[in-house]
Amino acid sequence: MAHRPYVAVIGPSDATSQQERAAEAIGRGLAGAGAIVVCGGLSGVMAAACHGAAAAAGVTVGLLPGTDRTTASEWVQIALPTGLGELRNGLVIRAADAVIAVGGAYGTLSEIALALRTNVPVIGLDTWEIEGIDRVGTPAEAVQRALQRAAD
Repeated sequence: MAHRPYVAVIGPSDATSQQERAAEAIGRGLAGAGAIVVCGGLSGVMAAACHGAAAAAGVTVGLLPGTDRTTASEWVQIALPTGLGELRNGLVIRAADAVIAVGGAYGTLSEIALALRTNVPVIGLDTWEIEGIDRVGTPAEAVQRALQRAAD
């Protein structure tokens, strides 16, 4: 059986409607390509990516900061409570073959830094301007680039 890519979609929990629409399109595109969507499991970009993936019959995994799996967004199929708070960001990155950052607050910045530090490719859509991020202009480009980089 071929390896299905695991792609983390990261971004702020208090995302703008534009960021949520982009994340939903990304989730849908990833699921349509057979990728597994990994995220922090909560609201905003995370929920939107899972919503898109679930709508395309994809698999969604949420690594939650707390110990209660019921806090996961309704579109997270596999909710994994870590009890680690923000430190769960490292688990999100380590579970991924590639990362797509949509927008971003400081939590997203920490995930980007961890990914770059551990050589996990980062695709950026309207996110932090940091050397090493592979910047794209559309959700479709983000999906295509993440799948290419995950296969490298």
